[in-house]
Amino acid sequence: MNSRDRILGRVRRALADVPREDTPYAQAVARDYLREHGERTAAETVDLLAENLADYRARVHRCTASELPSVVTDLLSARGSRTVLVPPGLDPDWLALSTAERVPDRPESTPDELDRVDSVVTACAVAIAETGTIVLDGSPDQGRRRVTLIPDHHVCVVRVPDQVVSSVPQALDRLTPTRPLTWISGPSATSDIELDRVEGVHGPRTLEVVLVTGEPSGGGAAT
Repeated sequence: MNSRDRILGRVRRALADVPREDTPYAQAVARDYLREHGERTAAETVDLLAENLADYRARVHRCTASELPSVVTDLLSARGSRTVLVPPGLDPDWLALSTAERVPDRPESTPDELDRVDSVVTACAVAIAETGTIVLDGSPDQGRRRVTLIPDHHVCVVRVPDQVVSSVPQALDRLTPTRPLTWISGPSATSDIELDRVEGVHGPRTLEVVLVTGEPSGGGAAT
C-alpha cells in the first residue's frame, strides 16, 4: 500500500458514518457573502487597482494600446535589460521596438538559465482591484509559472478595463481551477521577526504593471 492509498483510506473511514442524504458539499457552505465592497464605475475600479498595486510596491504605468510598444521598450531600457524572456503566445508587437535579445520560454531551460535572463514580459489572466492582485494562468501569452518566478524583473501587461474585476469572487468566476494559477500581489518580499523587509525572495524583485487601454494590436493570445 502506498501513501496515496493510505490517505484515501483514512478519508473513507472518516466519512463512513456520513449519511448518504447529507447536504452535498457544494450546498453545505453559505455563499451569500458580498461579491464586491461598494459600487464603482469601471474607471474607479481601475484606479483602485492602480492604488493597491502601488501600495504593494509594484510600479504602475498607464498607456494606450498604440503606446504600449514604446512603454515596454522604455521599461526594459531603464532596467538595462539585454535579454528578455518571451512566452510563446506573447503579442510580438509589444517588443517590436526593443533591441533586447529574445529568450524563448522552453521547457528544457534550467533555473540557472532563467536566472541569467534580465527581464520577462507577460500578459495576465485577470487583475483584482480590491486586493491589488495580478493572476496568471499559464496561457500562451503568460508562459509557465517558473518564467515569472525566477527572473528578477517582471513586466506584466493588463488590458483595462476588460481584465480588471473588483473582487476575488469575481476573479474566480473567470479562472479555471485546473490551470496553474499564480497570484501576484506586488514584488516578491518577506519580513523577518523584526519586520525588516527583504525583496526578491521567491520571485521577481521588481514588478512593473502596465495598464493599457484599448485592444493591443497583433495576434496575442486572449485570456
